[in-house]
Amino acid sequence: MADTLKKTPDELNEVHDVTEFDDAGRCRVTPVALFEPAVAQAVVATLAGLVRTAHASPEATTPDTDGIVRAQTFEEGDVYMLEAPFDGYFADRYLMDFYDVEERRICSRMHLHTGLRFVRMMTGADTRIRVSSLSPFELTEVKGVTPFVPQQFVDTLPDTPDGVEVARYNVVVPPNAWIDLQIPRAVSHQFNAIGPNAVIDSVHPEESIETFRERMSGYRMMAQTVFLAEDLPPADTCRDIPDAAPDGVTA
Repeated sequence: MADTLKKTPDELNEVHDVTEFDDAGRCRVTPVALFEPAVAQAVVATLAGLVRTAHASPEATTPDTDGIVRAQTFEEGDVYMLEAPFDGYFADRYLMDFYDVEERRICSRMHLHTGLRFVRMMTGADTRIRVSSLSPFELTEVKGVTPFVPQQFVDTLPDTPDGVEVARYNVVVPPNAWIDLQIPRAVSHQFNAIGPNAVIDSVHPEESIETFRERMSGYRMMAQTVFLAEDLPPADTCRDIPDAAPDGVTA
């Protein structure tokens, strides 16, 4: 793997040709818990509320003394950086309040990051998260411990060049659930929430390292993303999920 992934280090919307892309590894999925609906909804609503409060805060929406804007917007939703990197600690952590693809009528794009990510996805009532990649997921399943097996299926990536078909692998976070996702550097992924109650609690263990490795002029969260499509696809390309068990999981 080359030292850098970006062609232009500070570009916020760099797009690479999906037909020439190969994942550097595979994402690993770990089911963590299923909760009673009221419990799950309380957690999701509390974390999403913190993001919304931050986006209404002048202090969180302007650069701090380190030049970091804690409240930002990603394709999948609004985010708030809970913990920023600092000298001697090169990781950060943020919360994302997912957009509902039904409401926005668009999906996020397939993308990759310049460093590894650890993502905990949480859903409340009447909401699922569709997680996609261009490579099959690896599932952590420890007999007697792993609480459920999430639904998986394969479909076709939308908006590819004429005559080119790219397989897209999908795993579904069911309602009222927590699932962890370990994403290696330079591995494709795509998140889309179907429903209004979904959040991400994400750790970027290499945040400051990425800035130096990619030779960026400064710390910019969106510049650490590479997209694999020019445009955001319509909602019907990520909204529809094949029928599964009524609760969407296998015990």
